[in-house]
Amino acid sequence: MAESMSGLKRTCRCTEVTSSDIGKTITVMGWIQKRRNLGRLIFVDLRDRSGLLQIIFDEDTVGKDGFQKAGLLRSEYVIAITGTVRAREGDVNESMRTGDIEISATDLRILSEAETPPFPIEENSQTKDD
Repeated sequence: MAESMSGLKRTCRCTEVTSSDIGKTITVMGWIQKRRNLGRLIFVDLRDRSGLLQIIFDEDTVGKDGFQKAGLLRSEYVIAITGTVRAREGDVNESMRTGDIEISATDLRILSEAETPPFPIEENSQTKDD
C-alpha cells in the first residue's frame, strides 16, 4: 500500500518546527513512534533524525478517506504529512522540544509499511539483547 512521493517535498524536519510557525502549512516525513486512537481523533508521534513531533488527524480536517487511512497506521510505518502548525490544545509536553505545538494533518501519504517490531525502538530503551 506504499504511495508515491511524486510531487512531495519536505519543508522541514520534525524539531525545526517551532511556535513561530503557527498558522503555516508544512510537510514533514518520518517514522511513527506511537499512535493513539481516541475515536474522533488520532494522535501520532512522528520521529525523524531530529526528534519527535505530534500529528493530529481529525476527520473534519483530513477528510473521511484520510482519517480511515490514519486508522491503519502502526509503529514504524514511514509517512509524509502535510498540515497546519498550531498551538497544542491539550497540555504542553515540557519533555519534548516541540511539546507546545502540533500539526493538524490535511494530507497523509503512507510511504512504507512495517511489521510491528519485537521491541520498542526508543532512545534509552531497557530492552535486553537476548
